[in-house]
Amino acid sequence: MLALAPGCSALRQTAAPPPGFYSLDDAHLEARSPSASPATFSIDKPTLIVNPPHAASGFDSQRIIYVREPHKLEYFARSEWVDTPARMLAPLIVSAVETRGGAFRAVLLTPSAATGDLRLDTEITRLQHDFTSQPSRVRFTLRANLVDNRSRRVLALHEFDETVAAASETPYGGVIAANLAVQTVLEQLARFCADAAANWHRSGAEAPKATEDGATFSPTGANSRIDTR
Repeated sequence: MLALAPGCSALRQTAAPPPGFYSLDDAHLEARSPSASPATFSIDKPTLIVNPPHAASGFDSQRIIYVREPHKLEYFARSEWVDTPARMLAPLIVSAVETRGGAFRAVLLTPSAATGDLRLDTEITRLQHDFTSQPSRVRFTLRANLVDNRSRRVLALHEFDETVAAASETPYGGVIAANLAVQTVLEQLARFCADAAANWHRSGAEAPKATEDGATFSPTGANSRIDTR
């Protein structure tokens, strides 16, 4: 037993530490948007339905990705996201769009029993810690499409891309940079949605009024469309 004791002690000393789990959250967004006006209810504004984001191949897991050479994705051994970036991003998108206030009657995340006037589809195409330069950088790329739910027409589409230098050459330094990059993109996404909604509202307001020749009147929240079928 005495002979085995040193061996057991060595095993305890070399045991790998448990992995660290990190999140994407809206703390930076709240700190950077102190003057954002609260959302106000109005039947003249559209309802936005936010679909859960998708993620490109390789970016749809909880593992934190880093690169040291082009085209090669690697993963930190003991650092992970608490959930997939796509699932963490969904409520952050809703919060960011609501924070700007005034553009939408409501912002709802699917699945939801409610129907909406506009639909936002997003895809994460890149979220990685890049060590090919010093200091290392985190790059976040998000593709977004805003769709008119009634006509199925794409109203606007844009690819947002943000790079933030990491404060340290560690996984945690990358996590901090990732949160900053995500929040910058979300602020841009909120403006993108608000601008598209305003343009949709103006175009709808110019539609001809209903007549008595059989046309039907169909209110859609932000504007009223005419169905002349």
